[in-house]
Amino acid sequence: MSDGDSRLPACQARAIATLWRSLANRRLTTLWRLARMIGPLVERFSTRERTVTRINLAEAYPSRSDAERGRLARQSLTHSAATMLELGFAWMGDPERVEGSIIEVHGRELLDEARAEGRGVIVLAPHFGNWEVLNFWLSGHFPFTAMYEPPKLAGLDPIIRQGRERRGARLVPTNPRGVAALLKALKRSEAVGILPDQVPSWGSGVFAPFFGRPAYTATLLPKLVARTEARVVTGVALRLPGRGYALHFLAADERVYDPDEAVSAAGVNACVESTIALDPVQYQWEYKRYRKTPEEAEGKPGWKRFRLY
Repeated sequence: MSDGDSRLPACQARAIATLWRSLANRRLTTLWRLARMIGPLVERFSTRERTVTRINLAEAYPSRSDAERGRLARQSLTHSAATMLELGFAWMGDPERVEGSIIEVHGRELLDEARAEGRGVIVLAPHFGNWEVLNFWLSGHFPFTAMYEPPKLAGLDPIIRQGRERRGARLVPTNPRGVAALLKALKRSEAVGILPDQVPSWGSGVFAPFFGRPAYTATLLPKLVARTEARVVTGVALRLPGRGYALHFLAADERVYDPDEAVSAAGVNACVESTIALDPVQYQWEYKRYRKTPEEAEGKPGWKRFRLY
């Protein structure tokens, strides 16, 4: 790699960090206006995001018209732009302002009851709304541990870590040492956070239906439940555009407690579907949730033709 090439990621990291800092204390109404301007540009000029979003929406809502799914795609990309613009607010904004932006909290009793019973709580936090605001609130109200994988731009790592840990959250690596830390936290009747909709590496998941199509889904959850008897709750920070957020904590699908990993994974995906139903446009549809296929796993000839993207 040339000196110029090696400097490029550092410059990109500085530019992004500068943007976050400049937006950290902006009003949410301003950030939403910016998102409404940026979203249509993303849809028009970012082929990858537009294509993946539309494919995923077609899989999730096959009965809806092309025009309706197109509208959902445009709105979804606007919300994704809003999330990116709000990262500075969530990580660097005045803590009192961030706390004050959380206008409603629904289902907190699910967390309180579990801890009163001496049980840990596993919070499934899909890529919906602003999950960083959810992290902010959880880490300020409960002992909270979450897995963390450093970003590709190494220069952003200290900023993200400081932002996520500033209210007391403990970040642990995405490896066996991190899993051990989650187990210890749950046995102390604390809360831990898991991203339920990321595609895991081969050998760390099973295929389970997500909107009716097989999606490779992590099997960490049943392992944690089996060893700790923790309660599972789905949590999201629903965006109230320009005003703030409404936190929703929902009881998990009962299948998540099944010792069979495939059954538990189906329950996890059902939990994600339930949160998406709160407002489908706030889900991050541009993520390639179906990029691994059963045909690929089985090594079938021509498995690539089964891929959506």
